[in-house]
Amino acid sequence: MRAGPMRHRVTFQSPGLVQDEESGEMVEGWADVWKGVAARVEPISVKDLIAAQANQSQLSARIVIRYREGVLPTMRILYRSKIYNIEGPALPDPKSGREYLTLAVSEGLNNG
Repeated sequence: MRAGPMRHRVTFQSPGLVQDEESGEMVEGWADVWKGVAARVEPISVKDLIAAQANQSQLSARIVIRYREGVLPTMRILYRSKIYNIEGPALPDPKSGREYLTLAVSEGLNNG
């Protein structure tokens, strides 16, 4: 895959213990795993959800990155101050399986 289409920069985060900036205490949170990862972010669809009598919307998207080991569905991705949850395993490219990964993601409903 050519580098040109991967013009976006994303950050991968993983849940775990992080140090609170104010108290110095270790608390549950999200820690950066990889910053500035070249990616192609493509919105796919928007669907309205009605939960607990409150309107919420969920954006589905596809994020394509160069192949790398260790991408897990428990991670999340930050892009343009938005949080994207990874929805399932990363899909490798069909030719070699080691050129790029396609990630199905959702934005809008997440656990912070």
